[in-house]
Amino acid sequence: MESFARLLDALLYTRSRTAKLRLIADYLVATPDPDRGWALAALTGTLDLKAVQPSMLKALIASRVDPTLFALSHDFVGDMAETISLLWPELPGDRPPSPSLDAVVGQLAGLSRKDAPAVAAALLDRLDVQGRYALIKLATGALRIGVSARLAKTGFAQGFGLDVEAVEEVWHGLAPPFEPLFDWATGAGPQPTAGDVPVFRPFMLASPLDDGVTLDLAAHVAEWKWDGIRVQIVHAGGQTRLFSRTGDDISGSFPDVALALDRPLALDGELLVRGEGQADGIAASGSFNALQQRLGRKAPTAKLMAERPAFIRVYDLLSDAGEDVRTAPWAQRRARLEAVLPSLDPSRFELSPLVEAASWDDLALLRDAARDAAIEGLMLKRRDAPYVAGRKVGQWFKWKRSALTADCVLMYAQRGHGRRSSLYSDFTFGCWTPDGQLLPVGKAYSGFTDAELAMLDKFVRASTLQKFGPVREVEKSLVLEVAFDSIHASSRHKSGLAMRFPRISRIRTDKPAAEADTIAALLKLAT
Repeated sequence: MESFARLLDALLYTRSRTAKLRLIADYLVATPDPDRGWALAALTGTLDLKAVQPSMLKALIASRVDPTLFALSHDFVGDMAETISLLWPELPGDRPPSPSLDAVVGQLAGLSRKDAPAVAAALLDRLDVQGRYALIKLATGALRIGVSARLAKTGFAQGFGLDVEAVEEVWHGLAPPFEPLFDWATGAGPQPTAGDVPVFRPFMLASPLDDGVTLDLAAHVAEWKWDGIRVQIVHAGGQTRLFSRTGDDISGSFPDVALALDRPLALDGELLVRGEGQADGIAASGSFNALQQRLGRKAPTAKLMAERPAFIRVYDLLSDAGEDVRTAPWAQRRARLEAVLPSLDPSRFELSPLVEAASWDDLALLRDAARDAAIEGLMLKRRDAPYVAGRKVGQWFKWKRSALTADCVLMYAQRGHGRRSSLYSDFTFGCWTPDGQLLPVGKAYSGFTDAELAMLDKFVRASTLQKFGPVREVEKSLVLEVAFDSIHASSRHKSGLAMRFPRISRIRTDKPAAEADTIAALLKLAT
């Protein structure tokens, strides 16, 4: 438990993505089984210890220290786990040896709510400040240390010299503490197979199309870039799962879609909600804001599903009847997809149409004329391209409309003024440098609805890392799509950039922070 506590402490105070990866890799390589498996489960959010709740922990500390002291300390510190770990009174005499992480998980797993207070208190008595902090974070599942599931998997892969995409391929077929995964990583066993279960396959991604670049339309196909969230739906072994682009299982949030697939397929597409009407045989799509009302709801009501019916506009076919077709060229996959889709529920699955144009100039006119709220621009794909994980140069391109936008990571927040004085409403955001650092590129205090502002304020309060007077530094995990009129080179800013009239156009809860834009990409837009 001591080494895990040191890992969490180091990750909390490390800002560099590269350094975080090194810390995770070193820990997983050096730590024996099964402790490292439980640590990986905690870092990836796959460890569920339901018996220990924040309310129970608050009751425990209230029985040990003055409740007013705790309330004042909590308000000052901002983090419940840190406050309790600092205030928890030390017992007289020598502290017994720290338990192993495996022993802690063993005690907490399957624990009843009735027994949880006594067990949690006994564990807190055995640990020092760092250990108590780690225990609370582990037990409640709220690490908030700036590590995403993808980052943890990447750290694992780097530590053992594996391809992270290969790890993703088998991840959903495994369970903590991941003994087969570590056996494979250390050479003690074969590569795990997913078996007859619906597994996530890493997405193929597109590169931005640089201004002035034209492509050969004989070698490429164009289709609309829809403004929803990229998903993958997989049916295997009698089960269906809906995955986000980060590999998270979101089936519970969209059961109306998940239950509609009942044959062995793996499809890549855009999750949307239906709007009103139809044009050229394509159902109208609702805005991203309409879709956002359903995102993150683990058990949506029947009323919400009826008001915001979800469906997938399908881009690609990854697997058909158990056959992996990703190595086939796009043209062959498209032909099979067109043959498969008519057998699926048309209210839940719709083929993404191709965009026909006689010339590049005609295609540009179509792109600029597309003002539908659910269209971001165009995707251009090589007709002979296989489906390969990640962003492969020269295979897929995204050609957004002329409006300037960037995906940035929220870094700092400050309270507003007037009616917003009680909320964090001024947000500073940044983009990535080549060495994995985030540098601020702008600040915005507009563009969001009241509901989105409330969501941002809640995120800031729950994810604060440090306080600087009225400013809070937050966990670098939330991506904001920022719209701006122009961007200019500036020697006054560390990033070398200054945005003109930036505003938050949407909150990208579906996008991992590591996939946010880079300083180099923004520099290409600078005038």
